[in-house]
Amino acid sequence: MVGANEKSGLRLWRNARLATMADGAAGFGVVEKGAIAARDGLIVYAGAEADMPASVGQRAETVDCEGRWITPGLIDCHTHLVHAGNRANEFEMRLAGATYEEVARAGGGIVSSVKSLRAASEDELVAQTLPRLDALMAEGVTTVEIKSGYGLDLDNEKKSLRAARRLGNERPVTVRTTCLAAHALPPEAKGDKDAFIDLVAKTILPGVAAGGLADAVDGFCEGIAFSPEQMSRVFDEARALGLPVKLHADQLSNLHGAELAARYGALSADHLEYTDEAGAMALAKAGTVATILPGAYYFIRETKKPPIGLFRQHGVRMAVATDNNPGTSPLTSLLLTMNMAATLFGMTVVECLAGVTREAARALGLQAETGTLEAGKSADLAIWDIERPAELVYRMGFNPLHARIWRGQ
Repeated sequence: MVGANEKSGLRLWRNARLATMADGAAGFGVVEKGAIAARDGLIVYAGAEADMPASVGQRAETVDCEGRWITPGLIDCHTHLVHAGNRANEFEMRLAGATYEEVARAGGGIVSSVKSLRAASEDELVAQTLPRLDALMAEGVTTVEIKSGYGLDLDNEKKSLRAARRLGNERPVTVRTTCLAAHALPPEAKGDKDAFIDLVAKTILPGVAAGGLADAVDGFCEGIAFSPEQMSRVFDEARALGLPVKLHADQLSNLHGAELAARYGALSADHLEYTDEAGAMALAKAGTVATILPGAYYFIRETKKPPIGLFRQHGVRMAVATDNNPGTSPLTSLLLTMNMAATLFGMTVVECLAGVTREAARALGLQAETGTLEAGKSADLAIWDIERPAELVYRMGFNPLHARIWRGQ
C-alpha cells in the first residue's frame, strides 16, 4: 500500500470544514464535511468528501483533520521584511514628544534604515530577516511579498532583492519581490528629486530587471516622497520593462495616487487613508486592489481612516497586509493585522479573511495560482483549531494554527 501511495503522489486531508474563499461564493465559501486532495503540489479536488471520486481516497496518503477548519494559506501582500537593525530609539523619541522633523535631524527616519542596510552584507540581511519571516509562517503564511527601498542605489537595491529571493530558498514559502527604489531620497541626492527619479528609471530599474530580481515595481507618492509626475516616469519605465506596478498612495494627503495607480492598471494601491470617491471609482474600474495597512495607521497614531465604505460601495477589492517595516509598522502577525482591520476600520470578518487570502493573491497578480481552495491552485493550506472562522479575526495574541501546508507538504 505504501508503494501505491508513493506512486500516486496523492495526499488527502479529510474530515475537515473548508473555508474555500472562492470568488463569487457566499461568505467564506464553506464546505462542511469537506476534503482536499493534492498531487505534485497542486489541489486536484476541494469540496464535499461525499462527492470526491472514490479513486482519490483509495490511492491517497490520508490525514484525518478531525473536524478542523482549513483555509487557504495566508498571504502577506505588502512587507518591507528585508531590513537591517531597528528603529526602537525613534519610537522612544516619539513617545517623549519628538516631532518627525526632530527625529530626522537626529539621523532617524528612512535614511536611518538606508544607512543600516547599506552597511549590512547580503548574508547579514538574510540572517536578520529570517526570524521575521518565521513569525509570519508560524501563523499560516505561505506567500509573502517583500519590497526593497532601503538601498536607494543600484548595488544596494540589488543586494536587498537578492536577499529576499534567498529567503524563498531558505524556507518553504513563496516569495514575491518588489523594487521600491522610488521610496525616499538618499543623502547623496542632495535634495534633487528629479535627478534621483532619473537614476531610478534609467539605471536602477533596468539593472534590477536585467537580473530578474523583481516581480513588480512600487513607489511612494506623497509630499514627503515623490509627486505623481515623478512616479509616472518610474511607471513608464516599469511598463517598458514588462513589470507590473503597485503604489504607496494617499497615505498622508490626497495627491490622487489611487487614480494614478488605476491609470497604470496597478496590481494594488496601498494605504489609501486620504483616497476620495473619484479614487475609489478609478480603482474599481481598473480592477486595482486596495491594500489596507492598519499597522502603520496604529503605530504612527494616525486619525484619518481609509474609506472602507466607499470601497464597498464601488466594489473595490480589498487586501489586508502587515506593512512590516522598521519605522512605522514593526508588525509580524497577520492575525493581529486582521483584528486591527476589523476593530480600527470596521472591516467584516469575511472581508478580513478574503483580504489575506483571495484578494491578497490578486494584489500580487497570483489569483490564478493561490489564495482559494480550488482545483488547479497551489496546495497552500492553513489548518486551524477553531470552531468558526471569526476566531481568526477575533483573538489578539493567540495563534490557533494546527498545521501549515505549502505546495502539498
